[in-house]
Amino acid sequence: MYTFKSRIRYSETDETGCLSLDAIINYLQDCTNFESEDLGVGIDFLNKNKIMWVLSSWQIVVSCYPSFGERIEVGTQAYGYDKMVGYRNFFITLEDGSTIVKANSNWVLMDMEKGRPVIIKPGIGEVYGRHEPLDMDYAPRKIKLPGDGQEGESFIVKEYHLDTNHHVNNGQYVRMAMFALGMKEKAKELRVEYKRQALLGNKIIPVVYKDKNMAFVSLNGEDGKAYAVVQFIF
Repeated sequence: MYTFKSRIRYSETDETGCLSLDAIINYLQDCTNFESEDLGVGIDFLNKNKIMWVLSSWQIVVSCYPSFGERIEVGTQAYGYDKMVGYRNFFITLEDGSTIVKANSNWVLMDMEKGRPVIIKPGIGEVYGRHEPLDMDYAPRKIKLPGDGQEGESFIVKEYHLDTNHHVNNGQYVRMAMFALGMKEKAKELRVEYKRQALLGNKIIPVVYKDKNMAFVSLNGEDGKAYAVVQFIF
C-alpha cells in the first residue's frame, strides 16, 4: 500500500468551497504516479521501455467532499494483474481516519510504438505487490447507455487536454462530460469507460443521456464512436 498526505488547496475547490470531483481524480492519478516513481518504474522507465499504462475504467465512490484547508491522506494499492490488465484500488481518508473516497480501476499495459497491449512481466506488475481488494460494491467495467441521447456542442482537443503520453488525460474526459451536462450537483459515484485515445485536433461530440438519478455522457468522435463514456450517479 502506498499513501501520501496533503491539504485541500483553494485551487482544488469548486464554487462551494469543497474539493471538486476532477481534483479528486487528480489526487488519485498523482498517487499512483508517485508510487511508480518511488519504485523505479515511473515515467522515465516507461519511456525507456516504450510502454505505458492506459486507464481502461474508473469507478469512484464519494461519500463526502472535504472543504478547503482540510487535511487528507490519499492511498493506492494494486490487487493483481491478469496478462495485460492491472487492477488497482484507491482511497482518500480524513484526519479522523474516516474513508470518504473509494475507487477501483483497470489499467492496460500498452506498447507505445505498436499501439497494442503487451503482457505484464513480473518486474513491472509484481513490483507493486498484491493486496486484498477494498471492500466496496464493484461495478462492471462496461457502461450501458439508456435510450436515446441529446447531442451537445462539439469542440476540438487542445494542448491543455493532453498528458505526457500526448493523449487526452483521463481526468479531462470527466471535465468534458461535466461541462456538457452543465453539472452543478455533486456526484455520489462516477464511472468512466475509456474506449480509445483522443489526440490533439480530434473533434469530440458529447451526447447526453439522463435516467432517474443518473446522467451519462458519451464523448464521441466524428465517426460516431466513443472515446469515453462517463456516468454520474447523484
